[in-house]
Amino acid sequence: MIKSMTGYGKHVVEKGNKKVTVEIRTLNSKQLDINLRVPHFLKEREIEIRKSIASVLQRGKIDVSILIENNTVESASVLDIELAKHYYSELKLLAKSINQEIYNDYMSVIVKMPEVFVQKELEIEKEDLDMVTSCLADALVAVDTFRVDEGTDLQNELNQRVCNIIALLNDVDSYEEERVIKIRERILGNISKFLKDPATDKNRLEQEMIYYIEKLDITEEQVRLKNNCNYFIDNLKNSESSGKKLGFITQEIGREINTLGSKANDPNLQRIVVLMKDELEKIKEQLFNIL
Repeated sequence: MIKSMTGYGKHVVEKGNKKVTVEIRTLNSKQLDINLRVPHFLKEREIEIRKSIASVLQRGKIDVSILIENNTVESASVLDIELAKHYYSELKLLAKSINQEIYNDYMSVIVKMPEVFVQKELEIEKEDLDMVTSCLADALVAVDTFRVDEGTDLQNELNQRVCNIIALLNDVDSYEEERVIKIRERILGNISKFLKDPATDKNRLEQEMIYYIEKLDITEEQVRLKNNCNYFIDNLKNSESSGKKLGFITQEIGREINTLGSKANDPNLQRIVVLMKDELEKIKEQLFNIL
């Protein structure tokens, strides 16, 4: 079973006049990158919250927002009267400096000025922490479930892509006999030309021909490529499979495809190799999204 690094989860907990909302979004990333937004009174708990997130989500670019709403009089913003008076005096001086004698709507301007209304510093209670912990845990479960569902879709697609490579590999056999005949005819033609040359070293010629024939043999590449593809499929089903391990197997598959293409020396097989490479590139693109 594989998991996607793309996920989303949201959970809300309400109790009395308090409401906690946790929203999590995840994208693919090589490392764990947590962007955490929490109320100021939760800053001292930030390390603890990050550890909880990391233990579940493990890797990816993770945006977490924790919002606490407290609909009570105690939590309401209060007016900084001294600051408001200061703004009023400054505005009066400004009006006088530009000869604006009649203006009475100072209050509508003052209430919009920075920090005129301030939030009371409230001490966090154990009940608030319990709500945040519970809400975060449920949101993490939602994200993890989302990742598993996305991973199932990725697994099906990757499995199909690898099966396409195996199917293309099976098509190689239909051209192999014709390819071997062409190579044999070309070699025999060249040998007859060399034999007519009295300076030809027959032993050296025989060694060169054996080397040439072995170099054009693609049986080993076919076997290794098929084994690597089957190994990839087996790891897709493995509960401990990871995107990095699948990436390593993909590199081996690519290496065999490239060798097959360089040794094939046949237009029909080159076409098959191009199609294999196309499937492999699509596999590589999807592997970036796997945990």
